[in-house]
Amino acid sequence: MKKAFTLLELVFVIMVVGVLSAILITRTERSPLQEAAVQLLSDIRYTQHLAIIDDKFNALDPDWYQRRWQILFGKNVDSNNQWAYTIFSDTAGHATGDASEAEIAINPMNLNQRMTGGYTGANNLNYSNSNFVGMKKLNLGSSFGIDDITFTCGQRLAFDHIGRPMRGDQSTMTGSYHAGTDRLLKNKCTIVLKKGTKEAKITIMPETGYVRITF
Repeated sequence: MKKAFTLLELVFVIMVVGVLSAILITRTERSPLQEAAVQLLSDIRYTQHLAIIDDKFNALDPDWYQRRWQILFGKNVDSNNQWAYTIFSDTAGHATGDASEAEIAINPMNLNQRMTGGYTGANNLNYSNSNFVGMKKLNLGSSFGIDDITFTCGQRLAFDHIGRPMRGDQSTMTGSYHAGTDRLLKNKCTIVLKKGTKEAKITIMPETGYVRITF
């Protein structure tokens, strides 16, 4: 004799499936804050990678250390007054501390894109006088709704040829590691992304440049 499900059993199964679906949907909802933090962590690591594979040492250039790869954060008219960042190496002529088009890293996934969300000296993200465009997702305010960012080591992070993190504007340095005070990080550095009442903290460790996120 074949057994069939009772109406009560069917209702119970439907309820269980509904509860599991609700839990799954809740856990997979998009979190712009988390997405922004994960992207930034990845791009900090990429900046370190560029610094290691593109060692700027040049015995014929006494200011070679000013060309190091760095990631610079800013919020001004060039980024539509939203928090954004740019990855660049200060190589064009005398180092100025600001990025020019030719100095900005190329997006390895799209060679027509430069890795900037808006930077000093540029207007918006598209440039009528060149063939490249910026990357909107590097504008954390416009793309992810990030309200504010706080820094314990300033708005600029650079790396030396072995990947050690350094703080400050490399163009103001008068020696490879010293400019009045040591620029190598001695303590962990934090970058806190804020969206409403929620925060994501990115921590950069001294010496190794290891990066981690906490929510």
